[in-house]
Amino acid sequence: MAQKPEPEAKPATSSPSSAIPVSPVVQDMANKSTMIPATSWFTPKRLLAIFCVINMLNYLDRGAIASNGVNGHQKTCTNGICKSGSGIQGDFNLNNFEDGVLSSAFMVGLLIASPIFASLSKSVNPFRLIGVGLTVWTIATLCCGLSFDFWSITFCRMLVGVGEASFISLAAPFIDDNAPVAQKTAWLSIFYMCIPGGYALGYVYGGLVGSHFGWRYAFWVEAILMLPFAILGFVMKPLQLKGFVPSDSKKVSALETVPLGVQDADVSNGNNESNEPSKPKCRCKVLNQVSIFLKDMKALLSEKVYVVNVLGYIAYNFVIGAYSYWGPKAGYSIYNMTNADMIFGGITIVCGILGTLAGGFALDYMNNTLSNAFKLLSFTTLVGGAFCFGAFVFKSMYGFLAFFAIGELLVFATQGPVNYVCLHSVKPSLRPLSMAMSTVAIHIFGDVPSSPLVGVVQDSINNWRTTALILTTIFFPAAAIWFIGIFLHSVDKFDEDSEHQVSRVEETSTTTAPLLEEKTRETSPLTQSQEC
Repeated sequence: MAQKPEPEAKPATSSPSSAIPVSPVVQDMANKSTMIPATSWFTPKRLLAIFCVINMLNYLDRGAIASNGVNGHQKTCTNGICKSGSGIQGDFNLNNFEDGVLSSAFMVGLLIASPIFASLSKSVNPFRLIGVGLTVWTIATLCCGLSFDFWSITFCRMLVGVGEASFISLAAPFIDDNAPVAQKTAWLSIFYMCIPGGYALGYVYGGLVGSHFGWRYAFWVEAILMLPFAILGFVMKPLQLKGFVPSDSKKVSALETVPLGVQDADVSNGNNESNEPSKPKCRCKVLNQVSIFLKDMKALLSEKVYVVNVLGYIAYNFVIGAYSYWGPKAGYSIYNMTNADMIFGGITIVCGILGTLAGGFALDYMNNTLSNAFKLLSFTTLVGGAFCFGAFVFKSMYGFLAFFAIGELLVFATQGPVNYVCLHSVKPSLRPLSMAMSTVAIHIFGDVPSSPLVGVVQDSINNWRTTALILTTIFFPAAAIWFIGIFLHSVDKFDEDSEHQVSRVEETSTTTAPLLEEKTRETSPLTQSQEC
């Protein structure tokens, strides 16, 4: 069902739960979508394109470190004849468990930093936070190429995760704000198709660069490619998210990020002076941020639709994470694929992109409701998992490739719908946190442990076919969890007013303008009312 357009802002009235009345300006600006002026070069489609390229580079890095050209292989000895290792694993003499840890190391930084960036988005402009994150990513990737042992590259990979955290948490809400109402899932799918596309390009890129120039050059080139986007995050006019008050509103600049039910004497009296020392002030601000974070987390975890969606996503990502890292090695071992990087890269880029786009367009065609999203998630995961399981049973490489391609086509159809549920099952002001905690959950319980655990299983049984079959069965619990979501009472909260919380972003020298807003609003009475 098509979403209803946002109603016109009405003057807010005080209620028993609100000690500070919400002005019409605050209510209007807090619930406006982020929109770009029609005359601006920076249009919604270009925003989507820029975010897609950044996302592609993020996942290209993940695919590159998993490729045989960059990751390499251990030193092997057979009948007294030894072959030297190659790539990272060969240079640093890593066993499969250490190699699996290396694949998941960047997740540690991502898991720690994602909630932090999501919380900071209420006091610092989210667009600037993306610039900070991409800068950290660029420096960390450059340092990966300079690492000298297992611990140094592991630390650098953690910093890569810190840099990625801001983008992963905040990019999807920006896209959701600016997408046409009838194409929201399609736009999200276009963005998330960069996950399989990036991984696939990473396999090919890592195989080519690693084998011709050495694995270190793969990281250095990535850093150079990301640098312009890191700079862009600081020089472009910052954008604002739906559900947050923009920094150019002087009338609301006195409102700190506090629950409206809390009366602040300084704010209500207009008194900016204080006899308290600066340290207690800072301490109070930190405690206030922690208190708000805990309240938001309580609200987030009370959303059953969101929780069920993330639980299914965890099980799904456990398999996908291990596939993405161990896939080329498993294919090389089971079917003697000498060009496993190219084969897995080719299958993933074609099936991943087509599957992701098909899932988004299918949900929009079905009517993009939360219930329909769960139907699509459970069906595609169940059938896709069955095809992937059947693929590893085949003795023939061609039978494997045919079934595995169909399986990937289906399982990647989940990318748009699952993130649509994350964004629309919570109110707008919780979307950055919902994306951050979804990212934390699917990684800390999904692909972070899956790569090392698969490495342990393989070290124990030494049979990649059996290991792959055991791993693939986890698709079926994921489908079952999402099936439960069909029967939950679900309400799309995209247009729900943020009545109990108002936030402001850090004031900058550059005015933060809504993205698709008409130019005439610049001189409208609403804009004029914001002036002192």
